[in-house]
Parts: sequence; structure tokens; C-alpha cells
Amino acid sequence: MRVIAKKTLRDFWLKHADAEQSLKSWYHETTKCKWKGPGDIKVDYPSASFLQNNRVVFNIKGNTYRLIVRINYSVSVVWIRFVGTHAQYDKIDAKTI
Repeated sequence: MRVIAKKTLRDFWLKHADAEQSLKSWYHETTKCKWKGPGDIKVDYPSASFLQNNRVVFNIKGNTYRLIVRINYSVSVVWIRFVGTHAQYDKIDAKTI
């Protein structure tokens, strides 16, 4: 999968250093995947949650942080839409961000 954009993750871990390793691991694992649908993601990330418009919520660092992406399976692209704390996550509409 092609992840757009790593800079979003980097900007976050510069503010939340404890998230760096988990976000780097997610990024590197995801770039090696060839997900064709939600079932493929569930194999790699059993705790992932699926929303409308091909959005997926990943728990980062033992569910300390949340990462929302939008996936276009046909072209193998993952767009990072949000990364934040639970408090920040609770203030957004994950279905439309």
C-alpha cells in the first residue's frame, strides 16, 4: 500500500514521542501490505474498526492514540485523515474527517 502522507505521522510523533515507534511500525507494515478489502486488514489488525467511505480506525500504542485512514483498495492507496489522542478523537466526526 502507498501511504499518504508520512509527514502527518512524523508531525504527530514529534509532539507525542511515545507514539513514534508504534506509528513507524504501522507505517512500515502498511507499506508492505496488499489489502484488497477489510478482511485483509482484520488479519493484520484484528482491533481495527471500519467506518463508511472506506475509513478505518487503528488503535495505536495499546489504544493510547487513534489513527483514521481512508483507503482506496483498487489503487492501493491509504490516506491518513487523522491521528490523535482519544480526547481529540472524541471531538471529531470520524465518518467525515
